[in-house]
Amino acid sequence: MKSSTPVPMGAPLRVDLLNCADEPIHVPGLIQPHGALIFFTAAGEVEGWSENAPAALAIPLELGTPFDALGLSPAVAELIQECLDNMSEGDTAPIVTAIMVGAAEYDCVVHAHRGRVIAEFEAREVATDTVAQFAIKAHSSIDRLRRQKTVQSLLETAVRQVREFTGFDRVMAYRFRPDDSGDVVAEARREDMVPFLGQRYPAGDIPPQARRLYTLNTLRNIADVTYHAVPLLGPEGSAPLDLSFAVLRSTSPIHVEYLQNMGVGASMSVSIVINGRLWGLIACHHMGPKRVPYSIRMAADVLAQVIASTVQGLESREEADLVERAAKVRTSLVESLLLEEDPIEALMAHADGMMEAARAQAMVATQSGRVVCRGIDLACAEKIVAALPQDAHDLVVRECLHDWPQEVRTGLGKWVGVLALPFDPPSNGWCLLLRPEQIEQVAWGGKPDKSTRFGPLGERLTPRGSFEAWIETVIGCAHAWEDGVLTHARMTLGELARVSNARRAQLESTRAQLLAMLGHDLRDPLHSINMAGMVLEKTDASDKSTTLGRRIQSSSNRMQRMIGQVLDMSRIDRGLALGVTLEAVDLAALVEDMVEEARLAYPTIDYQLRIDGAAMVMADSGRLGQVLSNLLSNARHHGVPNHPIATRLWTEDGAACVSIVNAGAAIPHEVESGLFNPFKRSSLNNPRNRTGMGLGLYIAQQIVREHRGEIAYRHEDAAPGTAGCGQVVFTVRLPLA
Repeated sequence: MKSSTPVPMGAPLRVDLLNCADEPIHVPGLIQPHGALIFFTAAGEVEGWSENAPAALAIPLELGTPFDALGLSPAVAELIQECLDNMSEGDTAPIVTAIMVGAAEYDCVVHAHRGRVIAEFEAREVATDTVAQFAIKAHSSIDRLRRQKTVQSLLETAVRQVREFTGFDRVMAYRFRPDDSGDVVAEARREDMVPFLGQRYPAGDIPPQARRLYTLNTLRNIADVTYHAVPLLGPEGSAPLDLSFAVLRSTSPIHVEYLQNMGVGASMSVSIVINGRLWGLIACHHMGPKRVPYSIRMAADVLAQVIASTVQGLESREEADLVERAAKVRTSLVESLLLEEDPIEALMAHADGMMEAARAQAMVATQSGRVVCRGIDLACAEKIVAALPQDAHDLVVRECLHDWPQEVRTGLGKWVGVLALPFDPPSNGWCLLLRPEQIEQVAWGGKPDKSTRFGPLGERLTPRGSFEAWIETVIGCAHAWEDGVLTHARMTLGELARVSNARRAQLESTRAQLLAMLGHDLRDPLHSINMAGMVLEKTDASDKSTTLGRRIQSSSNRMQRMIGQVLDMSRIDRGLALGVTLEAVDLAALVEDMVEEARLAYPTIDYQLRIDGAAMVMADSGRLGQVLSNLLSNARHHGVPNHPIATRLWTEDGAACVSIVNAGAAIPHEVESGLFNPFKRSSLNNPRNRTGMGLGLYIAQQIVREHRGEIAYRHEDAAPGTAGCGQVVFTVRLPLA
């Protein structure tokens, strides 16, 4: 038989500022003193024990002694043998039996962990008959919990039932947030105690290693926070005993001090674990020492498992309802996108359903610079759109003000939460779901920090000493986007992207066929028609034939311009330049020629011209003439009839400026944002310009940009006291040569 003198199994480390987060709380080398512990090797031989075990159990202990030679009760020996026989990868679940040691009653709990069998003998003050009565109460509590229909009513019922069958002074239900801070959402307490209901406790109150243990071992009990821990003894140099699943494990001194600062004499906590995550906690406090029998604690543990199962069921039903509603919205949206020419119109037609499925309060859709919104001011929506990343292909999720670039934060208003879906990156197409800032008054259970102080062993970390409510106003954050909402958004984004890609592929194919037709099949016949019109005009002197020839030329020239616009647009869309040839151009002469040409073509319109000096620019005169012709045409088609069209040329700040002004109402804000986009609805089917395709300004802007210039729109209100509707002004700025 092996024999040696056991030694303490490593003194616990002092907890200070540097090692608090790494405190090895699962191997403290200590147990609570209201019980004793013996542990055995995988061969069933004694490997160590708690210092108080020989006296408490009235048996001599020596290292290496077989368990069946210790003189333990047959019931205990049977449990140890069962653990040795059923050990799987070094572990077994706990099994328990009640025993008598002299006149004292014990609950003996035996389990295996990491290849060692651990037998714990926990002294019990309550008689077996009384424990049985508590168990009956616990069983009826489980039945009540299962009948609850909401998470809140479930937790409120749970704290009342746990307090009733355990007798704790205070029982609280915590619910953890995504950041691991916890709110007290239900409470049952003595009437003379200060309520903690509604208070929040920071994530740091449960450090990561404790959170891990709370997930593995779902019940912890401290019978008396003033206890003096009992050391474990074992062979010199042996590995520390892992007490992760032990019922007598000694607690971190930081946690003990925390409870003492709250005035708590004993505590019990039961984890609510859902899908492997610590979802919540049932925390029990007593103002004096309190031992809760093992079987009663296990009843509370079963209660927590019922809570977890019920919560999971309630949340699953809620999630299923959300998934069903979201799927209906997605299906309807995709059908509309396949039928509707304008994706933005289809998105906004389903805005209410999309906002409901995402629990959002506003929505914005944008594509090619056009912005449409619901529930939010357009100016604010445009600032949010401008702050989105370029070339994004995945969800953009922002929940707090600090998630946004510094330069746009002041323009967000209350909309700090965004879920952005880039459904068509090539055209900068986005669908944005928005949540407002949630200004929240948080009642922290004491100021949420820990402080340092000097003690006998020097500087160390100490829990806060006051648990009076410390009120903090939390600003700058929206309600966090839930996992289910994010999942639905990703599925929606996938559907939108597929529709956009299919639409784009179809459009590219159609455009390729159209351009081939325009470039080859139509230009030659149009040229022949134009030449025939010229011949008809010059060879026949009759007024009727001359008029007919001019009409043929005019129509064919207009068709040639339309073909040229479409081909120009195709070059721009493919990222190709229009190909300007820059040379010195007298801009004054070019403007005068273009206005004179307009006068000859439309003699009934009053074209006014003002040139304030010469202006030489480096330009392609043909392309620049195309810009001026387009602006004059727009003024003619969209201006108020029988009002003059004014053109002015001047120079300022090293630039030549040309403005073309017509009488008219201001362009609506939602149209203005897409003014320089192709195929605008405001341009199509205009009764005064039925052949317009909305390409003129789109091409004009590209031409001006290739000249290193700018083109801009503004509206000037009518002078006070007049009946006018104001003036529409387009201005082109080009650098002087």
